[in-house]
Amino acid sequence: MHKNVRIGDILIEQGYITEEQLMHALSIQKASNYAKKLGEIFIEEGLISEKELALVLAQQLDMEFLDLYSVEINLNLLKNYPLQILKNANAIPFKEDEDFIHIAIADPLNYDALELLERTIVAKPIKFYIALKNDIHHIYERLEIIETARSLMEQVKREISSEDFKLDNEQSAIMQLIEQILKSSIINNASDIHIEPSAGDVSVRNRVDGVLREIFILDIEVYNALVSRLKILGNLDISEKRRSQDGRFSMQINGRDYDFRLSTAPTLHGESIVMRILDQQKILLTLDTLGMSEKNLQKFQDLLHAPYGILFVTGPTGSGKTTTLYAALNEIKNIENKIITIEDPVEYQLPLVQQIQTNEKIGFTFSEVLRSVLRQDPDIIMVGETRDEETLSTAVGASLTGHLVFSTLHTNDAPSAITRMVQMGLQSYLIADSLVGVVTQRLVRKICPYCKKEHKPQVSLLEKFKTYLPSDALFYAGEGCAKCGFTGYLGRVMICEILQIDANLSNQISLGKNRYEIYEAALQSGYEPMVVDGVHKALEGVTSLEEVARVVKL
Repeated sequence: MHKNVRIGDILIEQGYITEEQLMHALSIQKASNYAKKLGEIFIEEGLISEKELALVLAQQLDMEFLDLYSVEINLNLLKNYPLQILKNANAIPFKEDEDFIHIAIADPLNYDALELLERTIVAKPIKFYIALKNDIHHIYERLEIIETARSLMEQVKREISSEDFKLDNEQSAIMQLIEQILKSSIINNASDIHIEPSAGDVSVRNRVDGVLREIFILDIEVYNALVSRLKILGNLDISEKRRSQDGRFSMQINGRDYDFRLSTAPTLHGESIVMRILDQQKILLTLDTLGMSEKNLQKFQDLLHAPYGILFVTGPTGSGKTTTLYAALNEIKNIENKIITIEDPVEYQLPLVQQIQTNEKIGFTFSEVLRSVLRQDPDIIMVGETRDEETLSTAVGASLTGHLVFSTLHTNDAPSAITRMVQMGLQSYLIADSLVGVVTQRLVRKICPYCKKEHKPQVSLLEKFKTYLPSDALFYAGEGCAKCGFTGYLGRVMICEILQIDANLSNQISLGKNRYEIYEAALQSGYEPMVVDGVHKALEGVTSLEEVARVVKL
């Protein structure tokens, strides 16, 4: 393993850093009393990514870079070796054959830890591979998760094999397992729970702040009983395994009432289950809690108080469109106006609002419901999603006859909503007469306030955003702590762009201008693209520049 590797010289040679940047990194290392390694400093300074550094080292040391997610890892191997020595070396044995024990390591220059590993593992020669530190840490997290669930799973297995096992027993071990999964997910502030079978086990993951995290790994033996019990809770057909099903159930967790929206889908190894967690207290959201900037909030409130017209909230699935619309309805609902919503499905129940759920199976579609709603004398209508030309035409017709209509569309930015309406078959003059505005939004993760520190993004990333950044810009990131599950992020916040339709824009739309021409006209009318809002939040230390780059196209 020992090689005289001068990492700074290698990175200069390959064009990642300059001589001046190397000298700066050496001064930082000296100031830390050599507690920091040069590679860590280069990553912190944004000069190179962890993966790029690993690939450079692999090439220099004539080692193979390994993506741990692309290989099958034999977790039983870990039982044969001292776990603490493996962790100290950031190493994971993943395979053993006749000739070698194959071990992935994060730092091939940590010679002391690797030598101790070689002295400890003497059964066979070791073949080392370079892998990412985060990937290795994730394997150890999986091990801890497996151990946590093991005792409860053993209880479930004993119960399943007993003669008096009944699925509908409320005190059964399988019900305790379900409650444990739900409780853990709620404690983690998850929005969704994913139960996914594979050939050998069952992964239970939470979507927290828009990113999936594994919380349990269950044995395949408990899977059928788990799925059947969940189907009973959701009033689904437990015998139907070839088609998707949707259901819903309620449960009290930690003294609070929660609704769970249940969806099943047949996959290669069994049915995949996804549960959306619906906390009824979230309906109390107000506009000022959404995280809009002061300027955007004022624009949005102006749109909400238009006497009539149609307002679209756009963005991909999971970008918080429904939450924004519910907050908008909370803002404008009162005893003097009648609000009707058409949803699929109704997620939260709102006071002073008449909510209707569509039912495609019986032909009770958005367009069908919307036509009947117009006979209910509404003032404000919310259409959960505009999916087709018929719904769009009816909604626009309603907005032209004195109603204020809210709806959602799937577009990437606000000007694209106009061209999308044209593609759906609507005449340009109708769009110009009815559209009052478009809000396009994304959700970005907020930096954890408990482990927030100053951070230097990668130079290549700063180059992408240079048009929007001041020369003295400071950025922040979370180091990772117990409060944020060592992710560096805690919670999410909206970034958005708002397109208000004024006389100039309305004229451009009615003339049938293309997206680019509408975009240029919008800029002249005060429209700011979403990246501006994202960069402002990064400069304020609310989120990171990396998060903005993840969700916004430059």
